[in-house]
Parts: sequence; structure tokens; C-alpha cells
Amino acid sequence: MTVLGTHQGIIFDLDGTLVDSRLDFSLLCQRLGWPAGTPILEHLATLNDPAEVAVAAQIIEQFELEGAATACWMPGAAALLQHLQQQKIPTAILTRNIKSATELCIKNLQINVDLVLTREDCTPKPDPAGLLHIAGTWQLDCRQLLFVGDYLFDLQTAARAGMPSCLYRTADNAHFAELADFIIDDFSELQQHYR
Repeated sequence: MTVLGTHQGIIFDLDGTLVDSRLDFSLLCQRLGWPAGTPILEHLATLNDPAEVAVAAQIIEQFELEGAATACWMPGAAALLQHLQQQKIPTAILTRNIKSATELCIKNLQINVDLVLTREDCTPKPDPAGLLHIAGTWQLDCRQLLFVGDYLFDLQTAARAGMPSCLYRTADNAHFAELADFIIDDFSELQQHYR
């Protein structure tokens, strides 16, 4: 697990962590005609009818692009990334989003990280493939890195990769805290540790 401030690279989830895309997944389920709370990508993978898959994929893509177009920084996230760059600590994003939505969000907000992986680049979280790829690219052991996210899948992904996790805690996700190695309520807390 090590301690905060000693990790040699930091990987971030995108939506709900670095940015607020205001993604309402219950609305997406409604658009898709699926029960509320349905895991989107997991359910999509179970569909057998190519026409149904194509329609669902189009709805999901439109939903993600809408979120990316209106996304804004989470408080303190931009300052943290800038600080980590000044400290020469590599940063990456691992997201379950599609590449086009991710690129739109990154362009609009001018997010500057060293590496970005989407669900088109690797098997989506909670599969640890993305974290393992980033660790390999940086030639660092997973235990030397930190994965920061806001959701269960982020914490599960880190655990499966053997990487310490940090929960960006909000009122909506506090119940995941016991699964995280570290918890922050504000990005300034993380920034203080990397000097």
C-alpha cells in the first residue's frame, strides 16, 4: 500500500473524479429501456441481436458525448494535475468511456496527462488490464502507483491489479470507503502529500 506521497505515478478515473460530466445513469437506462441500475457495458456485452447492440451502442455513445461536451473540472483537480507535472510525477487517465467522448472532454478542459486509456484501448474496468498496461508502459511496479477514482469499479480494478487505491469521496459514494486504501474528500489533500 505504501503511504501517500511516495507513489511514483498517479492514475485517475475521469467522470466523477477529475471531471463532473453530470452523467445520469438512471436516465441512460431509461433511454435504453433497461431497468434502473443495470451495469451498462456488462449488459451490452450480453446482447445477441446485432441490431439491438447497434442501437444501444449509439444511445450510449450519444449519452457520453453529451456529458463530455458539458463536463467541468472537479474542484482542485486541475491544480493537482498541474502540481504533479511540476513535481515530474507521471499521470494517466483510465476510463470506461469511448475514445471520442474522452478526447472531447480532454480537449475542452485542456486536461494534460501523460497517458489516456479508454474502453476502446483495453478491456474496461473492473478488469485490471488498463492499470497493468500503464504500469508496464511506465516500467513501474503496480505497488509503486496509485489509482484515484470515485466508484466501486475503480477500487475493484486497483485491487485486481495489486495497486493501491484512493477513493475521491462524495456524499454519494462514501459507502465504498472501506474498500479503499486511501480516502480524500478534496484534491488539495492529495496535493499536500506530493511535494
